[in-house]
Amino acid sequence: MTSSASSPPSASSPSACASTSSTSASGSAPAGASLLLAKAHYPVTTLGPGIRAGIWTQGCTIHCAGCLSRDTWSADPRTAVPVAAVLGWLESLPGPVDGVTISGGEPFEQPAALSELLRGIRTWRDTTSTDILVYSGRVFSQLARTAESRDILGLCDAVVTGPYVDRLNTGSSLRGSTNQQIVPLTALGQARYGPPAGDRESNGDEGPRVQVSVDEGVEGRRVYYIGIPRRGDMAHLEQAMERAGVHAGDVSWRP
Repeated sequence: MTSSASSPPSASSPSACASTSSTSASGSAPAGASLLLAKAHYPVTTLGPGIRAGIWTQGCTIHCAGCLSRDTWSADPRTAVPVAAVLGWLESLPGPVDGVTISGGEPFEQPAALSELLRGIRTWRDTTSTDILVYSGRVFSQLARTAESRDILGLCDAVVTGPYVDRLNTGSSLRGSTNQQIVPLTALGQARYGPPAGDRESNGDEGPRVQVSVDEGVEGRRVYYIGIPRRGDMAHLEQAMERAGVHAGDVSWRP
């Protein structure tokens, strides 16, 4: 879950991996394996417990109404990155890395690359307690139908599954909407994402909901909001930006 926005260097505005543009004031993958990558970020302090590495894939055909990350829908081949390079980035992080969260986009639409990435992460983490949490817009029963997806599930500690339904967004930190299911798949996943952890998430006692990251690039400043905002939060954010003299241009949560 990221939303983004771009702004000139003089502007200062937050982003979730949603985006906007403003005008204002140890394991390695086989050779050739690549992943369509929207963003990788560290540290991430949302979308799972502890201090995490976040990886967002590029490309999604589900197209949930109200999605905050519409900029990740297109399977743009120009975003392809060797899986080995993503694993190298993880290995270079100074730590701590309590977990790795993979979202999108739709990660399961790149099964070969996702499988290689997860295998590499498991090798890299070795015996550490770094958990792997993967988001999918497909329901768990659908993912479990194919051997390929079942193999991928076997590499995850937990998954959050199901499409985003805007009217069911009640402000939880791990699920965009209440129809989505948190499924622990290992003992580590059960410890971190099963009850009582899941109960805390349901009751709203689950820590930070949205984190802000700012990237400077040749096209100006792009602000990323990492996490799961409540329904209506992004509209309120745009209004606050306008009042501050910062005009939101291209944003990832609108067509």
